[in-house]
Amino acid sequence: MPTRRLVIGTANAAKGRELAELLAPHGFEVRTLKDFPPLAEVDEDGETFAENARKKATEYGRQLKCCVLADDSGLCVDALGGRPGVYSARYAGKGATDDDNNARLLAELGDLPPQRRGAHYECHVAVADADGVIRAESSGVCRGRIVATPAGTNGFGYDPLFEVVEYHQTFGELGPRVKAALSHRARALRAILPKLLDLARRGGCNS
Repeated sequence: MPTRRLVIGTANAAKGRELAELLAPHGFEVRTLKDFPPLAEVDEDGETFAENARKKATEYGRQLKCCVLADDSGLCVDALGGRPGVYSARYAGKGATDDDNNARLLAELGDLPPQRRGAHYECHVAVADADGVIRAESSGVCRGRIVATPAGTNGFGYDPLFEVVEYHQTFGELGPRVKAALSHRARALRAILPKLLDLARRGGCNS
């Protein structure tokens, strides 16, 4: 299988590692923003995951002069009207840690019963070329609910709180192989993969 190089538009080590693991079986050699000199940071001011993903892919593609895949994803909780949504990474404020965000989420849900703690993870993926033109995009969703107490140490973000109901375990408890099959990010990548492979075959994603 030929090696296909692709830049992921993120400096988040955990997200970069997860995306690299999902793409590796298809022959992609992944680099992230941490592999390059510091770039101008993209202001994620979009109102939707799709807007933010497109903006990151476009602006980083132009800066790096190569094909860039960017995603934006987060947690949407039914009882909170879809919050934290696009603010998932900074729900407890700028510079918030995962623990900070999880603590705020639990505080806002209080003692709501399990049947009222429905939620979903959502991910939008966009690929832009060296001119910043969007060449492909897709979305993925994973339904679940928020548990009252964090469980498990796998994953990142809200994973210790997000229970996949059919498995009776959180993403923090489920191993990476199961998460790779079920997660919102995995579903979005599976949806975009045919277009991504076609771009690579035609030389549209060499970097």
